[in-house]
Amino acid sequence: MEDELEDKILYQTLSKSHMKLLSKFAVGVTPLNSSLSYVWKVMRVYLLKPEVLIAGLLICLFVLYLQAAEVWSRGFIGRISNSLGLGKAGGRSGKLSMLASAAEKHSWDERTTGSAVYAVQGRRAKMEDRFVISENINSSGISLFAIFDGHGGEYAAEYAKTVLIKNIHQKLMQSSAIADGKELPGPKAGVCAEDDRKQQEEEKEEKEDDKQEQQEVNERYKVNAHNGNSDPSGAVQRRQSFRKSKTEDTVGTGNNGAANGGGGGGAAANNNQMLENDLLSKYMGNQSPARQQVKKNLLNGTSGSGEPVPAKPKTYDARCYVQNGSINFGKIITDEVLAADYDLVEAAKKMSDFAGTTALIAVIHRTKLIVANVGDSRGVMCDFKGNAIPLSFDHKPQQVREQKRIADAGGFIAFKGVWRVAGILATSRALGDYPLKEKNLVIANPDVLSFDLVDHRPQFLILASDGLWDTFTNEEAVAYVRERLDEPHFGAKSIALQSYSRGSVDNITVLVIVLKNGRYEIGSSSN
Repeated sequence: MEDELEDKILYQTLSKSHMKLLSKFAVGVTPLNSSLSYVWKVMRVYLLKPEVLIAGLLICLFVLYLQAAEVWSRGFIGRISNSLGLGKAGGRSGKLSMLASAAEKHSWDERTTGSAVYAVQGRRAKMEDRFVISENINSSGISLFAIFDGHGGEYAAEYAKTVLIKNIHQKLMQSSAIADGKELPGPKAGVCAEDDRKQQEEEKEEKEDDKQEQQEVNERYKVNAHNGNSDPSGAVQRRQSFRKSKTEDTVGTGNNGAANGGGGGGAAANNNQMLENDLLSKYMGNQSPARQQVKKNLLNGTSGSGEPVPAKPKTYDARCYVQNGSINFGKIITDEVLAADYDLVEAAKKMSDFAGTTALIAVIHRTKLIVANVGDSRGVMCDFKGNAIPLSFDHKPQQVREQKRIADAGGFIAFKGVWRVAGILATSRALGDYPLKEKNLVIANPDVLSFDLVDHRPQFLILASDGLWDTFTNEEAVAYVRERLDEPHFGAKSIALQSYSRGSVDNITVLVIVLKNGRYEIGSSSN
């Protein structure tokens, strides 16, 4: 008992002495103690309340979710993440890996030593894009690359990939052989002039037919006048109606209001509505009256407006495209695109297939780059300074040139989410789309641009469908790919997946062509 009592007394004595020492030390540091106590009081009053702690925790979780869901992109949160160092390369690859599994389920790729393409179906129900990498065609030193962005189905893009590219290949091989001085069996050298002469003769015959038809109509007017119908206004009206049948009935112009003495705006609006209804009815299905009329017109060899079906655009012998040892690549592509479009439209009519496709074709031969574009796929070049140089320009209905052409053809454009030709198609040029081709509202004439690779000394080229350009500008795409040229796909895969993660709802196809010292090094492809 005495030992336990002594232990208790010793414990109490030591504890009290320690408390006294601590209190003296705390009191001795008065300024620090007061500042810390003030901060502690503020935190306890304002920051350590349960509701504040819960709100802070929820905010942290939400920010972490945004980072994982790749919603940083370009907004306020993106700037915050970049300032905090959350946008580094490692973070990007981690975010892309979360989306890769979803996007790569339906993806296609092709790689060579100097080029690579990566395509994803994305959020579309079908993959309607097609691509072509064709290096050193027939050992000619000519390489061809193409992107076809289909719409309304896969048929048009697949047709362009198989038929159009095959025809261009054949002309390029023949022209290259002629330019190199090799002998080729074929027509005589005067075939080009003969074709031009035939075309002029055909145009002359058409003019003579029109003149003869006009004379027959005038003779009818004279007979009617001799029979007692001498009303000059009636004759004038008949002549006007005859002239308008060549224009209004064919392309649906809005001159009826002017002929009736007023209401031009209302007449134009009615014509636009009639045109839109006619075109839309052709997209409804095989049982629509307009579709049945189209089939009937095809059997009768007419376009439905009283005019004969347009003649197929001419293509010439390969000799016609070679002058002084130089090949006119732009003319070859233009002629073959127009001829293939004609065949595609005729085939689509018989199948009642309304599909269409854009076409972006690039040809590299030595130090020359030729790019032909139809539609809204786009090409861009990164020069030796890292600048983005456009290789093509989109064909959009709202452009002044395109809008004027559509109006001159009797059509109109309407805003339905985006500007559309006749309220239907979001691009003003395409292959296929035959209901719009009937009235020449959509054409397939390509714009061709040529570039000297020695002058620009490009590092790489990007050819892509509009699924990429919906989420990237030219400058952004060049900067993004430039940082990833060491990847297996030269950045094509990364930028396609990044476009998907940014919310692109279209098919995405990206083709990257790497050049060294302004030249393209030919390699072998590997799927």
